[in-house]
Amino acid sequence: MTRKFHLAFIFNFTPDDWQGPFGTGGAPWDGKFHTEVAQALERACFDYVIVEDKLMVPESYGGSSEAALRQAMSVPKHDPVPLAVAMGLATSHLGIVATLSTLAYPPFMTARLASTMDSMLGGRFGWNIVTSAETLAAQNFGMTELPPRNVRYEMADEYVDVVRQLFASWDRDAVVLDRENGIYADHTKVRPIHFKGKHFSVRGPLNTVPSPQHRPAFIQAGASPRGRVFAARNADSVIAIANGVDGMREFRADVRRHAEDFGRDPDGVKVLFCVTPVLGETEQDARDKQARMVSSPQFIHDILAQTSALTEIDFAQFDLDKPLPHRLETNGEQGSLDQFQQWGSGKTLRELVADSAGGLVSSVELVGTPDQVATRMGEVMAEVGGDGFMITTPLLRLNRRYVAEVTDGLVPALQRLGLTRTAYATGRTLKENLGEF
Repeated sequence: MTRKFHLAFIFNFTPDDWQGPFGTGGAPWDGKFHTEVAQALERACFDYVIVEDKLMVPESYGGSSEAALRQAMSVPKHDPVPLAVAMGLATSHLGIVATLSTLAYPPFMTARLASTMDSMLGGRFGWNIVTSAETLAAQNFGMTELPPRNVRYEMADEYVDVVRQLFASWDRDAVVLDRENGIYADHTKVRPIHFKGKHFSVRGPLNTVPSPQHRPAFIQAGASPRGRVFAARNADSVIAIANGVDGMREFRADVRRHAEDFGRDPDGVKVLFCVTPVLGETEQDARDKQARMVSSPQFIHDILAQTSALTEIDFAQFDLDKPLPHRLETNGEQGSLDQFQQWGSGKTLRELVADSAGGLVSSVELVGTPDQVATRMGEVMAEVGGDGFMITTPLLRLNRRYVAEVTDGLVPALQRLGLTRTAYATGRTLKENLGEF
């Protein structure tokens, strides 16, 4: 019996593939382009789409903001929440996940915003929990430097506890709408939380009604060992990047072990692995397309600029045709750095960029016709054990051609194999869709 797996998609509110022949001009700021993408993903029965976010203008690559601004790498980047509203109101079943940083939003505001969004979208909202890993972002919020990783996750654990308690500060049945007696909400079912922790103090209660999910879906990407623990403790779905099938299997098993340690059902934590499929009419067509992409000087430059922004390490200082001189450490995204540098592989920096044709976001190579890639995805999930894939592009840049290749080429091939859903279950929330199989 074929076991279905889940599909999600990740992009950010940045320029589209503005230099490519199938781009849409590089100015998608009215949200229409991304909203149309969301509608296409819903037609293909994806579980959710996530809008990634950063809170600074990168200056790591080459020691200035020139590369980031010249090539629109990670900037300009608009706020994901208004876009999430637009996408949510233009769809009916697709989960809509927005990134909200624990660095930037007070817990009360995150809980209030997430509750409001979940009500507006009929139970389809998800919160992508990020701690933010950039000193420049910290400096935009009154800090002189980024707290160490262990402190960030300690704060984030407490932050999530506050948000959970705020959602629970209204009982599910607190709104009674008793017209006869003039009672909108039962005050005995709404209470302060009086939270006092090491990092946060919040009185509560929340001042929004209980949303359809009561507690919206929690999504989290944690690649470092500490990040995996955080994800296993809190997330309904984990965004993961791993090196090949063995790495994917180990990552999922590790998260599931931690989930059990926290008393959670590991089947309730859906681990979705990032992949960047390259699709063609023939396998050779796809491989030629991949080769053109990874050998492009602009692609190499952009991947290094992106990696520098994530890790706060200036990769412009290293020779492209030599291995990295030593194992690199960062207070930024250590998991992304480890995924990229593949220490001990002996590969040159140029080869690291080209490896898997996806830089930081490709867990396994998927190159070929839609039928070939669909078959390979089924084989990988069978070896890994579940739970699905997060589809994206190497630089999170989109064009309509790529979206159509995925939604109208790859997904129908997956559906023919019985690997993904062909329709949404009636009346399902995002958390219910994630728990469907």
